Amino acid sequence: MKKRVIILWIAFIACIVATVVLWFKMNEVELQYEEVEATVLSSKVEQVVNKKTKSRTNFYKVEVEYNGQNYELGNAHSASAYPKGKKVKAYLFNEKLYANVEGVKTATPVAKAYFVFLFGNFILLYIACVQTSKARKKETV
Repeated sequence: MKKRVIILWIAFIACIVATVVLWFKMNEVELQYEEVEATVLSSKVEQVVNKKTKSRTNFYKVEVEYNGQNYELGNAHSASAYPKGKKVKAYLFNEKLYANVEGVKTATPVAKAYFVFLFGNFILLYIACVQTSKARKKETV
């Protein structure tokens, strides 16, 4: 049991190091996107209600047209900023349109790996703490 706890804590520390390295790499990535002008076709807010907590989360769905193709605008933070027919600046990256450069940055493979490791840190921390607690209880009994 003690070996498992040590391995979990080592994995947690390694995951933290990987997360920090990926954060720096994510901010160093040279983004290859094209700034374009798209026309808003529709925009709406979809609200999801958590049944347990009654909290509400808004999801903004903005559909735009560029070069004869329809796209869902990624990383839109509002629907009211996109009235139908308005020409808006968008960023074309990997055949998807984003509302801002931050959307492009978080769509890169390095950013996706960063978020996987970031969430992995929380999971590993929880598991390591639980296993450490169990190991200490066993030692005292």
